[in-house]
Amino acid sequence: MLNPLFVLVSVAIVIATISILVWWNIGDISRFIRALRQNERMIVEDALKHLYDCEYHRSHGTVQSLAGVLEMSNSRVVELTARLEAMGLLRCEEASLRLTDEGRKAALRMIRIHRLWETYLADRTGFSEAQWHNEADRREHHTSPDDVEQMVRVTGNPRFDPHGDPIPTPEGEVPEQRGAPLSDQSVGSAHTIVHVEDEPEAIYAQLRAEGIRVNQSVSVIEKSPEHICLEIDGQQHRMAPVVAANVWVVPRSTDVPIRPVDRLSSLQVGESRKVLGISPRCQGIQRRRFLDLGLVPGTEVTSVMKSPAGDPTGYRIRGALIALRREQAEMIHVELTTSNLGNSSGNRNGRMSP
Repeated sequence: MLNPLFVLVSVAIVIATISILVWWNIGDISRFIRALRQNERMIVEDALKHLYDCEYHRSHGTVQSLAGVLEMSNSRVVELTARLEAMGLLRCEEASLRLTDEGRKAALRMIRIHRLWETYLADRTGFSEAQWHNEADRREHHTSPDDVEQMVRVTGNPRFDPHGDPIPTPEGEVPEQRGAPLSDQSVGSAHTIVHVEDEPEAIYAQLRAEGIRVNQSVSVIEKSPEHICLEIDGQQHRMAPVVAANVWVVPRSTDVPIRPVDRLSSLQVGESRKVLGISPRCQGIQRRRFLDLGLVPGTEVTSVMKSPAGDPTGYRIRGALIALRREQAEMIHVELTTSNLGNSSGNRNGRMSP
């Protein structure tokens, strides 16, 4: 004879299961299963990216390093690596994890998508620089081949992303990393910034706050074990060597003279100057807006009026009256007047174009 308690519990389980199925239809269950599979795929892709990053920086990926990146326990990561090894994507060598050729190909595909997303977000959207990396992380796992091709067309098939990181080709070839750390450069040397490392976030946030961007010109003015004094984009900056090590530079060509420049914001009402360019700090939609307004090299701009509060200022650009805030006008480089050009000669604080 069946135990009445057992029968009661069994009936309750059946009723609960039927209730769940009624409340949660088959479509919902199917979506839930797809979400689980997609989450597993994202974990695999993130693991392969991490191992490639270790390889690229000549270090070794480990179970512990993967656990930290994926925010998983060591035991779960051991199970994951066993699966990846069975799939032929990695091999375990003593205490380190190394990608196979197939694993490296899959990792480079994801890195290509991520860096194309960062380029697209920088050039074509209103996302701030602080958001590019995390937003690209979020989107990269849901990107189809057609999406990739569209980004390539829109961004002009770039070789490097906005941070200066090389973008792998569809064939998995990686452009050579350029330059050397700024912290290694000697006093008096002049360089062009080609890469700004976006990790760790704390250091990257400091570089963003300093306005450090790819393609700016930088000169080393002073060095000590505690700090490095630099001139970047015509302004002096002081930073710790550990921060400067996240900025990579190449020697600046002496064949290309650096023209002294001023900022559009320095114009007095009634004064006119010619545009020399836009600061590399200006990216994305705002940069395109400036170009659409005609703020290209050679355009003459006249300061027409200031608002009662002093900001914004009205400028005449190609016959149109445009209002720009001071922070916007600061990013427009204009030629110096003859008097200012003389004053800037030999002065370290004189503004120089990047």
